[in-house]
Amino acid sequence: MTIIAVGVICIVLLILAFLAPRLSAKPQRGVNRAFGAGGRTAGKAPGPLGRWLRKPFSFSQKAANKSAATGRKGRGKMPL
Repeated sequence: MTIIAVGVICIVLLILAFLAPRLSAKPQRGVNRAFGAGGRTAGKAPGPLGRWLRKPFSFSQKAANKSAATGRKGRGKMPL
C-alpha cells in the first residue's frame, strides 16, 4: 500500500512540476518534510534497526525529488 502511495506522490509531483515548475516547489518541500520526519522517527530505533527502518523513507524522498526534477527538466526542454 505504501508503494502505491509513494508512486502516486511521485506522479503528482511530476505532473505539477511539468505544468507549473515554480508552484511545485512548496508541495515538494512538504513531501520532503513528511518523509524526513518519518525517517527521523524511524531512525531513533536502537542499533542497526534504526538504519534499516530509515531506508524506505530516504528512498521515497529521493524518488519524489527525482520525479519533480524530471518534470522541471522536461518543461525546460519544451519549445514554447
